[in-house]
Amino acid sequence: MTVLNILDYSPIDEGETAASALRSTADLARLADRLGYKRYWVAEHHQVFSVAGSSPEMLMMHLATLTERLRIGSGGVMLPHYSAYKVAENFRLLEALHPNRIDLGVGRSPSFRLVNQALNESKGKRVPYAQQLIDLEKYFTDDVDSEHRFQKLKATPITETAPELWLLGTGEGSAKLAAERGMAYAYAHFARPEQAGIDAIKRYRETFTPSGLRKQPHVAIAVFAIVGETEEQAEQLAKAFDLWLLFVESDFQPPYYPSVETAEKRRLSAAERERVERNRSRMLVGTAEQVKRQIETVAGQFGADEITIIPNIAGHQSRMDTVRLLAEAFNMQ
Repeated sequence: MTVLNILDYSPIDEGETAASALRSTADLARLADRLGYKRYWVAEHHQVFSVAGSSPEMLMMHLATLTERLRIGSGGVMLPHYSAYKVAENFRLLEALHPNRIDLGVGRSPSFRLVNQALNESKGKRVPYAQQLIDLEKYFTDDVDSEHRFQKLKATPITETAPELWLLGTGEGSAKLAAERGMAYAYAHFARPEQAGIDAIKRYRETFTPSGLRKQPHVAIAVFAIVGETEEQAEQLAKAFDLWLLFVESDFQPPYYPSVETAEKRRLSAAERERVERNRSRMLVGTAEQVKRQIETVAGQFGADEITIIPNIAGHQSRMDTVRLLAEAFNMQ
């Protein structure tokens, strides 16, 4: 049986506000909890004005309180901007309040130059990313015996359980790090749906080294999923998503996620149409049954243990419908 998760960017719909977007995220998490999804992750985006997800730890605290069964996580914390020790303490506090329900997904995706400068202006020498992963393992396993520069330091509060640690990535480098550090690996199919990802995950499994965090390799594949009641509705939603991707991948940052109506009226240039065509390979689009078959194909190709859908589509009700329709298609209840 395919295990389904959700990664929510908290999109701000046209005509809505960041506050209403976060309320919509809460509604979607409660629905996912009732329907039997396994994980609900929230993102960290800065200087992207069409989404409200900038501080995953804060939003996770809210969602974990509102739900009962879901594992609540970050997809992900951009670790190079922060102290691994402080990240570990944030997530151990979440774990203390919600035992066996907290995931820490970490990544190192670059952001805008100004964002990088603002997040790092008080830092001296930067700690290498690979070292930060070693640090997190130490803090989550309470290891005081290894040859670590902070050998006697523990991340508090001390808990009987620890957050589940995931490495996020898009290819060979991140897969290699996840294998070396004995971490679960979340691959961004939505960014790179190519054969290189399949090869990277195969090597991750072949070279995985058990750790204090995990004894066996484990892979989740994250996909853009756009589901409609009909093929026609799915295509309308996909056109709005096409436009949003064009916006966020350009210098233009609108303060909202474009509606279906706005997308229908927008005329695309030849260069934009070419970009849209390329981007379509990054999406799973159709009715629930069609997207279910696409999900099963991706899961088989990439050797996924879990699939994480990103229902980043226009309209709160459309996102609620997507989550419900896929749950029905997969007979999750």
